[in-house]
Amino acid sequence: MELKLSDGSAMLCGTMIRGAVLLAWVLCVGAAPQDLMDVCMDGKHQKVEPGKEDALHGQCTPWKDKSCCTANTSQEAHNDQSYLYNFNWDHCGIMAPACKTHFIQDTCFYECSPNLGPWIQKVDSSWRKERILDVPLCREDCDGWYNDCKLEYTCMENWHKGWNWTSGTNQCPNGTKCRRVFEVFPSAADFCEKIWSNSYKYSDERRGSGRCMQLWFNATNGNPNVAVAKHYAGIPSSARNPRIGLLLLAPLSLAPLSLAWAV
Repeated sequence: MELKLSDGSAMLCGTMIRGAVLLAWVLCVGAAPQDLMDVCMDGKHQKVEPGKEDALHGQCTPWKDKSCCTANTSQEAHNDQSYLYNFNWDHCGIMAPACKTHFIQDTCFYECSPNLGPWIQKVDSSWRKERILDVPLCREDCDGWYNDCKLEYTCMENWHKGWNWTSGTNQCPNGTKCRRVFEVFPSAADFCEKIWSNSYKYSDERRGSGRCMQLWFNATNGNPNVAVAKHYAGIPSSARNPRIGLLLLAPLSLAPLSLAWAV
């Protein structure tokens, strides 16, 4: 039996098909930015998904409402030569507490933050599958870190690689010597960008601008890095649901394309 549609029914079916095609296209476009929000890196110690962690320790507490690290990881982040990475901050003598605090905050930020999605990159490594690259670090955070550490000593420019690990922890390789941090890194930007293989990018933006990430913050006023991640993910801060906004605009701007496809 051959089913015949009236002209009106045929037009209605065509409109429904075109609408379905348009809706699917818009939802696919809107999904990508949202996928960059509230995610954890595929690393050595991060959780699969962020969640509440009431018992986070010390410098890691700002992330307790939504965290990619566990309470145990936050505790270990404060220990010298912790099991996290067996990294020795005191490889060129005892690091001053003021300087070490920044490195602990850096570790907490890396392990706990669920707001790093726009800067996560895939890597092929034995200890992690993903890393962060060029995270825009607020100038106050970088300047403060550098100023509190510039008189400390180190023998390496890139702390991610090149160490002597024969003892089970990082030691200065043969042929290197300990120098002041400001001799190895002549500026705050040089320090923040090079020390962890360009994980960070020095930003001229200031805290509270919504355009740079803070290594640490007072969680009483919320997490300022959420707005920064939304900005770099391309999610309008004023839109409750960017997909709805796209859907409302789509009939005007995308209808010709969808209609041509569906006809």
